Amino acid sequence: EPTVRTELMEQIPPIAIFLQESRPKFPTAFFEYLMPIVVRYLTDVNNQVRKAGQEALLILLEQDLVAQSDIENKVCPILLDLSAPDSDDEYKVEAVNIICKMASMLSRTTVEHMLLPRFCELCSDGKLFQVRKICAANFGDICNAVGQEATERLLIPKFFELCSDSVWGMRKACAECFMAVSYTTSPEVRRSKLSPLFISLISDTCRWVRQAAFQSLGPFISTFANPSSAGLYIREDGTLSIRPPAQDVNSNPCQPSNNITVMSSSANAA
Repeated sequence: EPTVRTELMEQIPPIAIFLQESRPKFPTAFFEYLMPIVVRYLTDVNNQVRKAGQEALLILLEQDLVAQSDIENKVCPILLDLSAPDSDDEYKVEAVNIICKMASMLSRTTVEHMLLPRFCELCSDGKLFQVRKICAANFGDICNAVGQEATERLLIPKFFELCSDSVWGMRKACAECFMAVSYTTSPEVRRSKLSPLFISLISDTCRWVRQAAFQSLGPFISTFANPSSAGLYIREDGTLSIRPPAQDVNSNPCQPSNNITVMSSSANAA
């Protein structure tokens, strides 16, 4: 029964945590018995079971309970199969979504070598606009996961494609994550490539795209500031924070000590 398999998936994370805490007693139980079940349920015929399996996998990754070897030899291969060009549409959409969500939890090497090539392919998927939209919505997270060199070499060309996509929802998603993408690039790329691209979005024929671009204008401009003098930085949760200069805090005892936080457009969209 699908409901039984779904319930089983919901119990996997707490069982895994218990086994982790009791590792001397159960050194290999999770890797031998539970992890294969999670991987298998990612391809279950029932979508609720697959969803429960995906959520369980993300919790396990977040808790750092999955070994690097299992990630590279079991999890990534099945996601690559599910997101292949000839894969079923529903499976492909789910696989793209889970790839984007897990990218921030994996090592940069794993993401760049195993998942980034497929992500770039999916950005140009001409069959399913849902796939391209997921890629666009999570573009900033992928850039952050792989770093500046891979972003400028592989991802920026794909970002240009998505920013000129015929579906306005794609262009809107790009406008919303523009700050996160810009923050990952060098000042020269921001000035010479991303600035003209942003102008095209802020002049888009669709008012929803223009509105999203105007909302991202301030955060995008902030990426041009020198963090050491302006105190601007991006937190891990995707928010833009402004840290008051130390001398100002010392000179004014009435000034609040808490950081001023401005939610980035990509975080608002999430």
